[in-house]
Amino acid sequence: MGSGYSITRPTKYCHACGDVIDALAVVCPKCGVMQGGLTLYGSEKRILPAFLLCFTLGLFGAHRFYAGKIGTGILQLCTFGGFGFWTLVDMVMIITGSFKDKEGEKIVDWT
Repeated sequence: MGSGYSITRPTKYCHACGDVIDALAVVCPKCGVMQGGLTLYGSEKRILPAFLLCFTLGLFGAHRFYAGKIGTGILQLCTFGGFGFWTLVDMVMIITGSFKDKEGEKIVDWT
């Protein structure tokens, strides 16, 4: 006899097809694409290019485009980096390792 409840396993989305898969899956059963299960922490983007883009072209949102944040990149492009303030905040976040990419993963490696 059942006890009336079921245990659900944690899930995640496939990086390629977006299908819901088991959180521990290494390969998506639907599309067969390898999942980034070996990466334990952080983004594949790097701090140094993000910082250099922010320092040189930050008023145009270049660092946001690099991180995959197209929408906020366009906003920075139209407002000249939030009149410089937004760019300054982003630069501090990049240097301290708090800046995140499109997937919400922190950009932590310098090179």
